[in-house]
Amino acid sequence: MSSSTDTAAGAPRDVVTAALVKDLYGIDADILAAPGDGSPVVVPTARAPPRRRKVTAMTTYAALLRGINVGGGRKLPMAELRSLLEELGHGDVRTYLQSGQAVFTTERGDEDALAAELTEALEKRFGFTCEVLVRDHAYLAGIVAACPFPAAELEGRQLHVTFLDRSVDEARFAAPDREAYLPEEFRVGDRALYLYLPDGMGRSKLAEHLAGPRLTKGLVATTRNWNTVLRLTELTAAP
Repeated sequence: MSSSTDTAAGAPRDVVTAALVKDLYGIDADILAAPGDGSPVVVPTARAPPRRRKVTAMTTYAALLRGINVGGGRKLPMAELRSLLEELGHGDVRTYLQSGQAVFTTERGDEDALAAELTEALEKRFGFTCEVLVRDHAYLAGIVAACPFPAAELEGRQLHVTFLDRSVDEARFAAPDREAYLPEEFRVGDRALYLYLPDGMGRSKLAEHLAGPRLTKGLVATTRNWNTVLRLTELTAAP
C-alpha cells in the first residue's frame, strides 16, 4: 500500500537540510554537525530586525488672518478657508470663530514660509491681499505665561494681544504719553504688544494710536482678545 506522503530515506545528516527545515517550519536555519556522532543540529539564523518606518514629526500651528470678516471689509467664509488649507497639504484643519483664525498640522517648520504660502493662496483664490501670521503652540503658550497684566482677574474683552511679524523694541513705542491714555496701558512682549483696555477695544484711544501707520509701518500686526488667545493656545496643544 502506498502512502500519500513521501518519506525521506538516508542518514539524518544527509536528510536534514536547510531547504527541508525551511519547507517544513518556514524558518531559515544552518545545519551543523554535532560533536561526536555528527548528527544534524538545526540552528535558526538570526532574522534582520524589521525596518522601522520613518516617523515624521507634525506640528500644530495657528494661522492669524488680518482684517477678515470685520465690518464691511473682506469676506472669507471659514469653510472655504478650511478647504484652502487642506489643498495646501495641511491636516487636521479647524477654524475658530469667523474673524480669521485657523488651526492645522504640518511637518513643515518654517512659520514665515507657511504664512507667505497662505497669503499667496488667498490672493489667488479670493482676489485680495490678506496678511497672515503663523504661530505654534510653544509661542502662544509663552505669550500667555508672560502676560504682564493680571489676566485671571480681567474679562476677555479687557485684555488683547497685538501679534507682530517680528520683534520690536521699546523705543519704537516710546513716543506716546502713556499717562495721557490711563487707565489704558500696553507692554511690549515677544513679537507682540499686550493691551489692557478696561472698556474694551471698540472706543480705545490707545488701541487706535498703537494701530496707526507711523508705529506699525513695515510691520504685519493683527490683534486678538484674550479669550481667543487662550483658545488658540488650547487648540494647538498636542493631544
